[in-house]
Amino acid sequence: MIVEYYMTTDLVTIEPETKIYDAVEVMNQHEIHRLPVLKDGKLVGLITEGTIQSAMPSKATSLSVYEVNYLLNKTTVAETMIQEVVTIKPTALLEDAIKRMRENNVGVLPVCDGERLVGIITNNDIFDAFLEITGYNQEGLRVTIEIAEDHRGVLARLTALFAENHMNIVQIVVFRHEGQPTIVVQLTNAEEEKVRNILSAHDFVVKSVVETAKED
Repeated sequence: MIVEYYMTTDLVTIEPETKIYDAVEVMNQHEIHRLPVLKDGKLVGLITEGTIQSAMPSKATSLSVYEVNYLLNKTTVAETMIQEVVTIKPTALLEDAIKRMRENNVGVLPVCDGERLVGIITNNDIFDAFLEITGYNQEGLRVTIEIAEDHRGVLARLTALFAENHMNIVQIVVFRHEGQPTIVVQLTNAEEEKVRNILSAHDFVVKSVVETAKED
């Protein structure tokens, strides 16, 4: 799972000399919350709704609406943008993007291939990736299996059981929670009772079986 698979490539960018008022208009027009700032094709900053709010007078100001608009028309993106932008490579692991976001307390990472901006990935993109990877919105059964004794060949044995019983594996995720090896399988052409009986007969611990439905 790499960033390139889940980043947004249809980018809307802005230049440092652009006025804040115009930047807000661009965000509203495209229904987005941040804009990469480019100069001569290179990333030089990032402007967000938060940085714009910081540049605006507080609600306690005595300035009129006209005076506030005047300030927004006078202030440039360069004066309010984030200059030390945290970025990531398109070939980086999705987990690296998550860790970098958490460490830097940000919800967006511009994706750069060298000095060239090639995309942007947000926390919502990562949420969507998680849903895709786990097989959410796939019709069938979501089976969670705890492995009592982890050893070579467990996964092969499990998948062979499903194949022998004509069940289709749509997604499969293997992870450890607090040291407990766990396998989550999304199945089609499967019935809960049959799945439970087959797995129990072969000493697999079935933690849960959830029926999932495809959304319209």
